[in-house]
Amino acid sequence: MFSNIGMPGLILILTLALIIFGPKKLPEIGRAFGQTLKEFKKSTKELTEDIMPDTEEEKKKLTE
Repeated sequence: MFSNIGMPGLILILTLALIIFGPKKLPEIGRAFGQTLKEFKKSTKELTEDIMPDTEEEKKKLTE
């Protein structure tokens, strides 16, 4: 994900975030971002699990 940014770019982004949001707010923002990412992954996994049985049934119908 961060392979195109490089280390100097990442340091610049983190420094700007620290200046803009301050040291007290930055951990809260990181925690909220982590929880959002966790919920997104969970929703994606649930959606995939709901769709997979349907696609397997369709494959069985096509092969019969």
